[in-house]
Order: sequence, then C-alpha cells, then structure tokens
Amino acid sequence: MSAPRTAPLLIGIDGRSGAGKTTLAVELCARLRQHRTVSLFHLEDIYPGWHGLDEGIQRYLDTVLAPLSTGQDAEWTTWDWAAGTDGPLRTTPAADIVVIEGVGACAQGARELLDATIWVSGADDERKSRALARDGESYVPFWDTWAEQEERWLAADPVPESVDVTVRDTPAGACPGGSGGAGSGEAADEVLELLSHHPALHTELAPERSALASRPVRITEVGPLASGNGTTLDAGILFAEIFGNDAHAVWLDSSDAGLPGATRNRFSIMAGNPGAGLSVSHRHGVTELRRGSSAARLPLPFFRWLATAWTPQTLPAVPAGYDCPFRLGWLGWLGYELKRETGGSDQDTSGSAVPDAGLLFADHAVVLDHQEGLAWALELAGTEPDDAATPVPAAASPGAGPVRREGWAAVVARALETAKTPTDAAPSTVPSPGTAAAAPPSPTPRFTARDTHQDYLAKVLASQDEIREGNSYEVCLTTTLTADAPGFDVVTAYRALRRRNPAPFAALLRFGDVSLASTSPERFLSIDAGGGLLAEPIKGTRRRSADAAEDAALREDLSASLKDRAENIMIVDLLRNDLSHFAEPGSVTVSRLCAIESYATVHQMVSSIRARLRPGASRVEAVAAAFPAGSMTGAPKISTMAILDDLEGGPRGIYSGALGYFSLDGSVDLSVVIRTLVASGAGDDTRLSLGVGGAVTADSVPEDEYQEIRTKAYGVLSTLGAEYPG
Repeated sequence: MSAPRTAPLLIGIDGRSGAGKTTLAVELCARLRQHRTVSLFHLEDIYPGWHGLDEGIQRYLDTVLAPLSTGQDAEWTTWDWAAGTDGPLRTTPAADIVVIEGVGACAQGARELLDATIWVSGADDERKSRALARDGESYVPFWDTWAEQEERWLAADPVPESVDVTVRDTPAGACPGGSGGAGSGEAADEVLELLSHHPALHTELAPERSALASRPVRITEVGPLASGNGTTLDAGILFAEIFGNDAHAVWLDSSDAGLPGATRNRFSIMAGNPGAGLSVSHRHGVTELRRGSSAARLPLPFFRWLATAWTPQTLPAVPAGYDCPFRLGWLGWLGYELKRETGGSDQDTSGSAVPDAGLLFADHAVVLDHQEGLAWALELAGTEPDDAATPVPAAASPGAGPVRREGWAAVVARALETAKTPTDAAPSTVPSPGTAAAAPPSPTPRFTARDTHQDYLAKVLASQDEIREGNSYEVCLTTTLTADAPGFDVVTAYRALRRRNPAPFAALLRFGDVSLASTSPERFLSIDAGGGLLAEPIKGTRRRSADAAEDAALREDLSASLKDRAENIMIVDLLRNDLSHFAEPGSVTVSRLCAIESYATVHQMVSSIRARLRPGASRVEAVAAAFPAGSMTGAPKISTMAILDDLEGGPRGIYSGALGYFSLDGSVDLSVVIRTLVASGAGDDTRLSLGVGGAVTADSVPEDEYQEIRTKAYGVLSTLGAEYPG
C-alpha cells in the first residue's frame, strides 16, 4: 500500500465575471510550473447553468475542494452548456499546487481550506464588455441574471474583504475563459511576488524568491558632485529630478556633510518607486504589501515578516571606490508602537492615518559620497530592459517611471548635471546658532500641544513618583504638537529644515499620503555586513547661543552636568544589555562615553556602544531586541514603557521609532525618529505632528524638563516660522 499523498497547496482566484480571473490563473500557473507540478480548475466547468451560482459553489466545495484538501484527486461532474445538462466526469489531479479560479472560488467554506486567496476586481463596464466579447451572443441574455446572483452572494459573503491578495483593475481578459490583455503578465508577476511573502507559501515558493534574490546589484560611478566650472550639487534638486514624481521615495540625507566636526555619516541615499514597485505597511498586527495593481494582507507581526522578507545575501564585489554599506534593499520607518512585538503593551492603531511601519523596496537608488565627492547609480539587474531595446520619449520628465528605461546610470548622470548650481548660490551654509531661518515655508502652521505647561509639569512629578516607588530609574516623557496645515508643502519645509538644522541622519520620506521631514542627530542602531553592531544614544541637551562666549558656557555646562551624565550612562547600560542578547560574549564595549556634539540649534551628549553579532544570529531579532531605542523609553525598558503608556495618554506613532535602511547584504543603519515633522493627508486635509520629550530622573526640576522640550522643538518650529504653543 502506497503512502498517503501530501495535500497540495491550494490557491483560489475569485472575482466577478469579466474581471480577468482566467487569464491571471493561466499566467500564474505558467510561472509556477517552472519548479513543480500544477493543476488548474475552472469553476465555469461545474456551474449547473445560468441560474446555478449557489449550487455550483456547493458542488465545488463537495466534489473538488474537499478531496484536494486531503491530498486526493478530485473527480467531478462537468456541465454541458450547450445541452443544459450534466456532462461527463473529469479529474483534477492533486498536484503540488492547484489553482482554482472562478466566481465563488474563495467563498465561505472554501477559505478555510485554501492556502492563499486572491480577489480580482475591475470596473463594471469593462467587465461586461470583456465577458460579452468573449462569449458572444450566448452570454448576452443571461448577463443580468448572473450579475444578480453575484450581488446576492457577495452581500451575504463579503469575499473581497477576506482574501489575502487583491488585484485592482487588471487589464487581463474576461472571466470565465477569456484572453488577456498586455498587462496580464505583469499582474501575474505582481501576484507571484506577493504570494512569495505569504507564510503558507513561503517554503513552496522558495525557488521564485531565490530567483528574485539572485539578481546582481550593478553599481556605476556617474560623476563628481562638484565641477571645475564653479558649480556644486544641490541635492534637493537632484532628488526632485529623479524621484519627484514617485509615489514612495526616501532621501537619507547627511545634510551636515562638509561642516566642521561632521564625521558620523559620509553618505546620502536616494531611492523611490513610481507606484509599480514593492512597498509594505503595517497596522496593528496586519502587514500589507503592495506591488503595482496588487496588494496582499498578511496577519503577521511586522518583525516576523521582515525576518523572512529580508535575509542577507552574498553579493558580487563592488567597484573600487564604492565604500557605502548600502547595496539596495528596504528603506523606510519603524514606528514606536511596534513595541507591542518587543515587550511593550499593545496600543490599537488600526484606525490611524499613519501606519505603524512603512518600507519601500529599492531596486534603483543613488548614493552620494560626500567625502570623495562622487555620485553612484545602483540598480538591480533584470528590473528594466536595456537602452537599445527601449528608447526614451524626448518629452519624458526625469521623475516619471518610463524615463528609467533609458538606462539608470544615464538618467542619474543627466539629473546630476541638471542639479548643479553655482557654488556661491548653493545652500551650503547654515545660520549662526540662535538666529532665525530665512524664508520659512508658507503657510505658517499653528500648533497645539497635547499637554499644557501645567499638564506636563504634573506628568514630570508623576514620573518621579514612579521612580521613587522603584518602578523605573529614568522615564523618557514625551508630548505631541499637532497642527492642521492645508496646502502645506513638506518638501519645501524639509529643504528649509536641512539648511537651518543640518544633521547626520536627516531624512525626507514620502509614502503615499504620509511624509516625514527629519533632522535627527541620533543613530539608533547599525549593523555592518560583517556583523559589527553600533548604537549611539543621545541623552543631554543644551540650546545653542549666537553669543560665542555664552555658547561655549552652555556646552561646558552640559559636559559637566552630573544629572545629564547620569541619564546618559543609564541608557548606555540599557543598550549594552539590549545588544548583548545577540552579541558574541565579551564583545560589548563602550567606545565613547558622554561626548559632546554641537549642532546648529543644540549641543548634545552622545555615547557609542559597540558589539559583534553572534554567528548565525538573526539580524532582525537583534534589531527587535533593541527596539524601541532606550533613549526614548528610559530604564528598565519594559516597565517604563508601561508607565509611559499611562502618562502620555496616546500612541506616539512614528515619533520615537526608527528610520533608515535594511540592505541586501545584511547591513542596517537606523536613526532615532526625533526632531521629525510628520505630515499625513493631502491638500486641504494635511495634518502635521511633531513629537518632543526628555528624560525625567529623581532629581529633575519639572520646569527645566519643560524648557528642554521647548528647546528640542525649536529647530523645527523656528524653521517653519511657528512658535511653541502656549
């Protein structure tokens, strides 16, 4: 007696008539068959006539899906559409994968047996024209009858809200049995890539993931940042030229490069996609991936998804002179409320306009080496045709997707020249400390604070009560400023911010209707390709002064402050513990303790903790073990986060999280999201948010703590022409 057959993976493709299910199924099967056996079942072959949707779904559940789900071949009765009676028996083999398509494929009762479910949508008029064009006169008398059955079924069983993957307005052909348009292959590629992230298919689709991961990264030097004719690069123009039209774009900006003492971040990275690229967002336990017209909803914690989607790869050697750790990969933010996955409590953010996390996958990028004065173009081989095969329309704009088909290095080189301006006109200098920024962006937003002056003082006292009770040693108390800002231009604001308050981890990020403009000076965590870990917490702040003597005195006051040193050292100890969970024993060291760094508007106290990742340890787990940054929670971390949840009265959102990249070679570099303006919505519905906070200890003076948050908000608010509320 033979051993029982292993049950196949079952993929259902559903949607209303004419949406394009059949062509998508055929194209998907063609791709899946490259590495395993695949069967395809069409529900149109089993419906008992034009009035038989409900009965057809039941026949499908009983005679097709039930046996296949147990690993048995399915024997089922066909329907003879010409005769209007049952036809002969047919068999659908229990192959490695069985794809089932048709109206009702993902109906209630089927979803619990299917491993992955897909819904294909389309505009009603397009669906009808495709379906009738395919079936000719035979379907015309029954279109309304069939459509009414679909409507009744979907009213009782809202399938589109329950599936794993949705495909919107695909140009694929009619269903059932139609032929596809030019976009059907692209839709199948999108769906296959999203399915490869699905936990039920992750192992089975390993060959497809491997093929995607094996594409080499091409790195090309494209030119100098400055020219001998007296011009230098305006990085803001370069970003706008290349990525200005992209739905998702990231600029990790070493905006302090070239200034005295600026040594902590040599490179700037620009990346984006025009809407067809892969992106991911996460809200309250649900990870959503988007690729072109397709989207997948996976009930997965964010860090669990990231651990499967991002794994270090062995990449070819880079060209001589390219020293940046970034080799393409994921870029974006991890919001503070992901603490629910790392020991913190769960704040419900499912209804928030701002996701808990947002990343884009960059298969094209630009890297600026500020030390060597060079620009580099990075691209993933196989992501676009070569120059000769696809000429570029002369009128195409540099930010539009089709322009990239010219050849990525050529696009970057041309934009680099466009972005060079006369050296004496380039925004390379910053105002003296304490002076106002020139030409603040308009209109000026009017902020309100979650906490009044007295409210914040009361929360400082409550934090000190918790410390006296032994529940914490240090509480990093924060508050939030918000403003309605119709017509606010985040890009203009960011260009002003980077001139006013340059920083090693500045960033501009656009993610649909969410944008970030950050001037963060603080590194959360970096991991190099060899496993070196580095955290650089900041604790201790003094404002800058335009008077040189007063400014020097403020810097010295910070350096000598026992309170600030105690705050900093407590966070250093916390981070030493965080890094030790995945570090080689004995490798955790403090290479810099309580050093003072000066920025345009503040002096800061900074320390550096280094370690070596344990061989075989998960890099994602190492990031999660340190998340969120201890400098934004206090110590001990878990109990203090619970205190903060009670005191602060609302989620922090992106603020206090992390922002940066996860490179294909395993490198990571993440900043702490502070000094960061968050904009959500668009046009007249734009809303701004700015988080600020400070560390409370047993000997804190409440009024001093309040003045500290005003100092930290000053760099952003003054650039906008705004004032601290109240």
